[in-house]
Amino acid sequence: MEAIKVGLLGFGTVGAGVVKVFQCNGTLLARRLGVPVELVRIADLDITTPRPVQVETTLLTTAAAAVLDDPDIDIVIELIGGYEPARSFVLRAIANGKHVVTANKALLALHGDEIFAAAEQAGVNVMFEAAVGGGIPIISAIKENLCANRFHSVFGILNGTCNYILTRMTENREDFATVLADAQAKGYAEADPTFDVEGIDTAHKLALLCNLCFGTSIAFDSIYREGITRITSLDIEFAREFGYTFKLLAIGKCVDGEIEARVHPTMLPHDHPLAEVDGVFNAVRLNGDFVGPVMLHGYGAGMEATASAVMGDVMAIVRNLRAGVGVRTPAMGCPQGDVARLAVKSMETLISPYYLRVFVNDQPGVLAQIAGVLGRHRISIESMLQPHRHEAAAVPIVLMTHVARERDVCAAMTEIDQLESICGRSLFVRIEEQPE
Repeated sequence: MEAIKVGLLGFGTVGAGVVKVFQCNGTLLARRLGVPVELVRIADLDITTPRPVQVETTLLTTAAAAVLDDPDIDIVIELIGGYEPARSFVLRAIANGKHVVTANKALLALHGDEIFAAAEQAGVNVMFEAAVGGGIPIISAIKENLCANRFHSVFGILNGTCNYILTRMTENREDFATVLADAQAKGYAEADPTFDVEGIDTAHKLALLCNLCFGTSIAFDSIYREGITRITSLDIEFAREFGYTFKLLAIGKCVDGEIEARVHPTMLPHDHPLAEVDGVFNAVRLNGDFVGPVMLHGYGAGMEATASAVMGDVMAIVRNLRAGVGVRTPAMGCPQGDVARLAVKSMETLISPYYLRVFVNDQPGVLAQIAGVLGRHRISIESMLQPHRHEAAAVPIVLMTHVARERDVCAAMTEIDQLESICGRSLFVRIEEQPE
């Protein structure tokens, strides 16, 4: 069999990592695959800025068409990110009969149905291991090794930026703004960190995990999203006293034929397996009906870890081509015609214990007012923490509730915020008590 030829769209951090794999492990790839795999073209709008790898200038082009329309290229790696022109480029590659490997979770979360249907019709692969969890092989685990299971839940720490920030806030008692600035200085956070700290990046990944685990296709906008910007070092201290740790968690569950899909700060008991995942690491915990709980843990981003996942997909496609089977496993684990359309549950119906924090004027009767509001909304208090009086005009009151309905908690907190004795906007955080 002749050498398999690969074209690369996007020569940024991950693109440079892919080039590095070709340069360092090209001989190893050929030996494991039984056929040479050659990177023959790299397209990027900027081909002059120095990269951490050196390539022949003849490989570089600013024209995506040189990759997409070259009949000799078998596999296109898309690493430009975003929605457009990535969507158009991927569809064009598919229309030209090329297999596609992408790390673009945003693209697939919003346009996956269109892309996967086009790939199925064209008889080509679209693979995306690097789109979720960086170097963690979670996509292939769900589609291949664990595919005999009916999954009950998937939990994930899927954004290294947020996990780094919350870990630093926990360990060093620093505030959010200080740690964010440090994360940006170290390259863990973008100059505009909105996609990370507001939970959007995590929600993109959760959409793919829910679709794979539950055999469905959910609209990205149906996923509840809440970021970490309102979590303070004081909240983290209170959580510690109660025996909990803050994490930005992606939660997917299939309950009675409906999907829970939500991303938000969550309090986990210190002994929860995900509570121990710190720094820039990611982790995904699955629960299957036969296999039980399975957790994968590793680097969720970075040049080399993500490039490893990209090249794993490239090698899987090459093996398919060598075996003459074309597409062995559909992109979503089952044919497009068998993808279910399950409803996503409203957050109002969620039942959970809650952490409530309010700042109040230090005066008699305030706690009774708050307890009265909670009682009227059928919310039972499990425990309370009120620091000793100090000179500040506003003091915090922290409450842990028994299980309550989200609708009732939202209504109660809105009413509490309108009390004259309340200073500023209150906070509530959901609690996950036991590993799923």
